[in-house]
Amino acid sequence: MAAWFWYAVVAAVLYGAHQIFTRLAADRIGEGLGGFVVEATAALSIVLYLGFLWLSGHWNQKSSGEGIFWSVLTGVCVGAGTIAFFLLFQKGGPLSAVPIILAVGAAIMAITGIAFFREPASWPRITGIILAIAGLILLRR
Repeated sequence: MAAWFWYAVVAAVLYGAHQIFTRLAADRIGEGLGGFVVEATAALSIVLYLGFLWLSGHWNQKSSGEGIFWSVLTGVCVGAGTIAFFLLFQKGGPLSAVPIILAVGAAIMAITGIAFFREPASWPRITGIILAIAGLILLRR
């Protein structure tokens, strides 16, 4: 089993819970304020993690201007995506639509990996891309 596998499992569970909690919050808080609370809480969690690394003597956090640039763009996407999910749920979108939305995001990542990062274009990846796009088309109905 690959060394990263269990991190993937944890990330999947946490991001799944993220969408469930966003759905529960959406009718009880505005999208802007809700998004801010989500992202501020996420930032606080990361600050606590960094504090733990510092205090435990395990600090190994490199940085570069390019890394910061890409991290900022990531933050913009996460913030805007969080607001979009709040609006999706506030407008009556079902929680069951989220897997297709995330699958399309995964398809975008797979296409980018193949096209720009020279990752292999295997049949399972191509099939996943096609199924994600088909799922989005069917979601419209």
